[in-house]
Amino acid sequence: MALLTTAIERKAPKSEYFLAWLVSLSGGLLFFYEFIQLNIINSISSQLMANFHINAGELGRLSSLYFYFNAGLLFVAGNLLDRFATRKLILMAMTFCTLGTFGFGLAKTVFFAGLCRALIGLGGSFCFLSGVRLASRWFPPRKMAVVTGLIVTMAFIGGWVAQTPATLLVTYFGWREMMMLNGCLGVVLIIWIWFVVQDRPTHHFEKATEEYLQLKQQGLWTSIKMVLSNKQNWLGGLYTCLLNLPIFLLGAMWGRMYLEQVDGFNAARASFICSMLFLGSIVGAPLMGFISDMLQQRRLPMLVSAILSLLVVLIIIYGQDLTFIQLSILFFILGLITCSQVISYPLVAEHNQGILTGTAVSIVSMICLLGGALGLPFSGWLLDLGWDHKVLNGAPVYSVQAYHQAMLIMPIAFVIGFVAAYFVKETYCRSQVHS
Repeated sequence: MALLTTAIERKAPKSEYFLAWLVSLSGGLLFFYEFIQLNIINSISSQLMANFHINAGELGRLSSLYFYFNAGLLFVAGNLLDRFATRKLILMAMTFCTLGTFGFGLAKTVFFAGLCRALIGLGGSFCFLSGVRLASRWFPPRKMAVVTGLIVTMAFIGGWVAQTPATLLVTYFGWREMMMLNGCLGVVLIIWIWFVVQDRPTHHFEKATEEYLQLKQQGLWTSIKMVLSNKQNWLGGLYTCLLNLPIFLLGAMWGRMYLEQVDGFNAARASFICSMLFLGSIVGAPLMGFISDMLQQRRLPMLVSAILSLLVVLIIIYGQDLTFIQLSILFFILGLITCSQVISYPLVAEHNQGILTGTAVSIVSMICLLGGALGLPFSGWLLDLGWDHKVLNGAPVYSVQAYHQAMLIMPIAFVIGFVAAYFVKETYCRSQVHS
């Protein structure tokens, strides 16, 4: 049991609203830490390629091991979160992530580095689902889009930390030392989560027993079948996957190299521009949730955002002689607009039974991460396809045409994302499942 929040609740029963935020955002720290690990490759890509003597395709495959294990275990994680203590699962996942981070920093071979990325991915399969599971127990449905947006905001703060701050640490200490400091941060977060996070308000444990009995009566396979057969879950997941691709392709992998090799920026400026993608997302995640809740609509903001995302990414790819300030603004806007992806999570929750929130949302997260699992190695393959075998300081150098060829994935994705949102069934921010 969490010592700090339990003590606060016993002394001040009326503080439940404050506790709801404290617990939910503390649970979101796993997502924050996991997003640092997901995006950290972008800040050390050149060093990894030189250190391990690998090209873009091989680096893409190394990074994608995270996604394979993450996406592969998401459905299992969703079922576990619906049936077991969320706090214990968060602590377990956080421990896996921290151990993987330390291991990656110590890795001497690509094989061992890949194992550590897989371990981080395993822990990450719980990161967002656990936050949604906690929020659904501490907040009413009408607050879920805003709370979900703020939890996603915490992740994007982690993504920002993996850009300029991580690049500065690498510059002063080296990439391995930076990873050791990164692991120490994980230890601090494990201690905080141990003291703060609890599954639900203490007076709601009677409801927990009722939910457990309902799940037991319904049966595991019936629950899984209900979630898998719901078309809205797949449409929401596809939309999130496609709108999230800039985070994977520009924020987690190729953004810094692209800006250095195509636009001629130094490491500090390139990482700053990439960090604007995450700063835009930090603003956009709660803003999109707020707009959706205010309009009492899910579908409309999803459609508009897909169109705007397409326009912005085309300017980034094909704009001529864009300046540092212009690219910073464009990356910020792209991060802000593509955050309409967060609307998919409350949308899916509203199309499924409350007791199956974890399992249903796992579908969205699983499809989203499959975008990274397939997109990163595919984009690396496209880069290598246009590579003329030029090497500088042990790292490959790619042409403008090669990068444009790889980046075309994003505008195509936004068009398909618009189609997915078009076929989504509007919920008007209300549950569509009647007991």
